[in-house]
Amino acid sequence: MALALMALIVAGAAAVRSTWSPCGLSMLSTVTPMAEKARGHRYGVTATWFVLGAGLGGATLGVAAAGLAAAVSILSLPASASFGAAAALAALAALVDAGTFGRRPPFFRRQVDDAWLAKYRAWVYGGGFGWQIGVGLATYIMTAGVVLTVALAVLTASPLAAFGIGVAFGLARGLVVLLGARLRSPAALGALHARLDALEAPGRWAVVGVQATVAAVAAALAWGPAAAGGVIIVCAVALAARLPLGLRDRTAARTA
Repeated sequence: MALALMALIVAGAAAVRSTWSPCGLSMLSTVTPMAEKARGHRYGVTATWFVLGAGLGGATLGVAAAGLAAAVSILSLPASASFGAAAALAALAALVDAGTFGRRPPFFRRQVDDAWLAKYRAWVYGGGFGWQIGVGLATYIMTAGVVLTVALAVLTASPLAAFGIGVAFGLARGLVVLLGARLRSPAALGALHARLDALEAPGRWAVVGVQATVAAVAAALAWGPAAAGGVIIVCAVALAARLPLGLRDRTAARTA
């Protein structure tokens, strides 16, 4: 239960962070009331298909995670081993996102094909774009939290929980498109993207904080409070070296 809760928390954070991918930002420009009206479609219909597609993408991810979780269940790992693995993976994800190893996301730089907008009906591109966004690994990967979500889902050793975590991630990604529900002018669209630009660096560091916290909690459950303290110290020292980079990012976002 604790691992499933951690996975859901990471899934939510990773889904929100993924909004800043080129795909996520382009969806907020592409699937809007004014854009759909210009194409002769209704925003509500396209957005609904997008969310449904994202949920199906999350379900696809969940099926894969469920299969691996079933394999892990056969191993009957002790709780300490599962929590220990979760702690190590969450700490690693936090360090990767912080750029501790010299490179940080995005990884797998693939964009959705915007030619679909002119070639297919709204339900096709809405659902198709949604699936690619919701599956998490088919387009730009903006955070190691996406992979961590799958890993934690697998470590639950519960196929049902793993599947649900995948669906939750997909739906969370898809529902972000509703940020554009009231965008009916270029000025409103520009204002939304300006706000997102200002929040990009804080959002990235918030996800790093979520992953580090999950690592500490998992370490405490695996080995006790002293281990949690050790994880916190290691993460704090490693992340402190990257903090100036985050501050520069935030300053650049505000002045852009």
